[in-house]
Amino acid sequence: MLPAEFPLFFCGLPFRAHQVRGKLRWLLGAGEIRQVVKGVYVDVRVPDSRELRAEAIRLLLPPGGVACGLTAAWIHGIETTALQASKEIDVQWTREATDVVEVAGLPVTSPIATTVELAMQLPRPFALSAVDAMLRSGIADRWAVRAASTAYDGRPGIIQARQILSYADRRAASPGESWLRLRLIDAGFGKPDLQVRVQGPRREYRIDVGYPDHPEDGRLLGLEYDSDRWHSRAKDEQRDEVRRTELGALGWHIISVRRPDLWGSYPALELAVGAFLCQQPRLPRRW
Repeated sequence: MLPAEFPLFFCGLPFRAHQVRGKLRWLLGAGEIRQVVKGVYVDVRVPDSRELRAEAIRLLLPPGGVACGLTAAWIHGIETTALQASKEIDVQWTREATDVVEVAGLPVTSPIATTVELAMQLPRPFALSAVDAMLRSGIADRWAVRAASTAYDGRPGIIQARQILSYADRRAASPGESWLRLRLIDAGFGKPDLQVRVQGPRREYRIDVGYPDHPEDGRLLGLEYDSDRWHSRAKDEQRDEVRRTELGALGWHIISVRRPDLWGSYPALELAVGAFLCQQPRLPRRW
């Protein structure tokens, strides 16, 4: 890798593969450049920013085009899915946008319009996690988005969008928590509370999702999405088990949920929750 004082490759501006011809593979292999988005690269010393993302998309956008959908969300600073790297997402654009803002001089659908589009166009679990992320970032307001959605009446996906916007909650801290919430709602258990605070004798706990108003045998149900990144090592699992034991002493039954529990057709999660709540889940799974 080049020393920090060495001039930035291409003056620190994003560039396309044809601009460096046969040097691309060598530059990537040497760790001198990185891919920003599919087909666009930049010096590794240039930090990620909304301006960099906009400049990268500018190289791919046709004249008169407006970045929209996943591309617009990414430019606004939102990583819209957890299962696909943003650099592999194809550029989405339109010439029919009406609610447009500029980011570093690039025309992009506004955060409000982008949120409505994501709710309409993405598969349901990804639509919810994307909308939650837009709300959590503070660049879109739930009530403003719901009001703006009325302008899309009659368009494909608007029925799904209305449902997703009614479920959306800025308190969801990760895509996994959004997917977990949708699983519970689809199963007929109702909307859970989010980021439930539980006061212990020495500290306060926060549970990802829970049903604090449905005690069974004196215990309350909480569920936590344990991502592979933060909960896969032995010491992580030991820490989590201690935490569940401490919450159990405070009257909470905690179900740990991992990514495989959320995807696929086997409804182990719904059956476990239904058994605790003494409620038959709505099956089969919708997604």
